[in-house]
Amino acid sequence: MTDFGSRLTALRHDFHRHPELGFQEDRTKAKVAARLRELGLEVHEGAGVVGVLRAGHGNRAIGLRADMDALPIQETSTHEYVSETPGVMHACGHDGHTTMLLGAAELLSQSPDFDGTVVFLFQPNEEHGLGARAMIDEGVLEQFPIDEVYGIHNLPGAPLGQVSTRPGQICASESLFEIEITGRGGHASMPQVGVDAITVGAEMVTALQTVISRKMAPSSGAVVSVTEFLTDGQRNVLPGHATLKGDARARLPEDRAAIETFMRQIVSGIAAAHGVEVRMSFNTEFIEVINADAPVDAVARVGAAQGLEMLPNRPPMSFSEDFAHFCAAVPGCFLLLGNGETGPHAKPLHASDYDFNDALLPIGANFWTRLVKDRLPLRKD
Repeated sequence: MTDFGSRLTALRHDFHRHPELGFQEDRTKAKVAARLRELGLEVHEGAGVVGVLRAGHGNRAIGLRADMDALPIQETSTHEYVSETPGVMHACGHDGHTTMLLGAAELLSQSPDFDGTVVFLFQPNEEHGLGARAMIDEGVLEQFPIDEVYGIHNLPGAPLGQVSTRPGQICASESLFEIEITGRGGHASMPQVGVDAITVGAEMVTALQTVISRKMAPSSGAVVSVTEFLTDGQRNVLPGHATLKGDARARLPEDRAAIETFMRQIVSGIAAAHGVEVRMSFNTEFIEVINADAPVDAVARVGAAQGLEMLPNRPPMSFSEDFAHFCAAVPGCFLLLGNGETGPHAKPLHASDYDFNDALLPIGANFWTRLVKDRLPLRKD
């Protein structure tokens, strides 16, 4: 491993040992800001950390984004840099994403042979879909105007360094729903006297599956999942109240709107049939990630020039990403880098024994560097 790779590995392991949840990334932010200042970048701290590097006289600017937050998961790995924070770990690779972008800042500050401005966006709280919006609401895009924005996420199970992306929609939206049912509780031996909320809720759980199987096109990629069923029932008491909670995914805004409409129709109809009161909420935290054509073309060109395996038109992903809010504001590209096909590097994201692949750190840092030089080329005077 080169000295550069060793430095990145040590930095990533430090981040991994000290994970922090969304909007609590105080140590991580301080470490990122300190490193950017060491490299001579202009640094601004707010909800996240922004580093600015200028070279030449060009007026174009691009943004490069990395996420910093960890997850509320107890790590079960056995490597020597395991999380030292009980119940919190980097189970999605954000420690690696942050490190790769810091590596790119180092390379570009040492060799600023580009013409324009690079804005390094270190974002908090991606996991709850709130960090990008927090930075945007603070005015980051007004204070640091950019023409394009790019984000990288590692992909376990894919060949190391494989670049995959696609034009158009690449990540699904996520909408959280909650359905509150109010019936009339009673004795378990006399169900006819009350209105059993658990039976009504069970009927809704089953009926909601028809939103996907009968209301949406088979190719839509939409998902509706009920993930919690809560009641106030007891051993011999039929519940008078029940709450269903869950998660809906969609690839297109119009599909997301249709899912909400169909869900409300089903819930209202079943409630009316049983004579119960019902309240339903449907809140979208993550919108769809929509890639723009020119940034996607640039990613494919840079990956090929670096000699990386390319998958330029991968199928859309079912997971969500709040990078979507940056892409909704300026043209952008979200791409995936293969994390490796074996061992902890192939474990699913959010698994308690997942680990980011250190061999990917210099690959990602060099990819960022090449991308900057492609999008902000030196002028030929």
